[in-house]
Amino acid sequence: MTDAGLESQVASRSVMPSHLITALIAQETNAGSGAGGIFQLGILLLIPFAMYFFMIRPQRRRMRETQELQRSIQVGDEVITTSGVYGVITGLDGDSRFWLEIDDDVQIRIARAAISGKSSLDDEADADAGDTVSANADDD
Repeated sequence: MTDAGLESQVASRSVMPSHLITALIAQETNAGSGAGGIFQLGILLLIPFAMYFFMIRPQRRRMRETQELQRSIQVGDEVITTSGVYGVITGLDGDSRFWLEIDDDVQIRIARAAISGKSSLDDEADADAGDTVSANADDD
């Protein structure tokens, strides 16, 4: 035999006992952990349920609420678009578009899906700002 063939046989024999020892240790570890395997399987089965309840279900609820809001928009409603533009709906342009007045004599046509909400929060913010101004006037 050549030296290269002898070296490969020696190398394969020296590696073999370490693999055998590793396999024996793993077998001994797995033999006593039958309940641990069931526990791990249970956790793996719970992950999809947790993902559904913490991620998918809330997202579907938000989508449903947004669609209901967009369907309920009518002429005269004050709205905010997804890009942050405030305005008043002045007219319909088909089933999926509106005319939005953003300033005096300035109207733009927007898609129904571009409306992110009604801007009733502005009225509350204006009222809060008015309360702050009057409170500061009282302090003087």
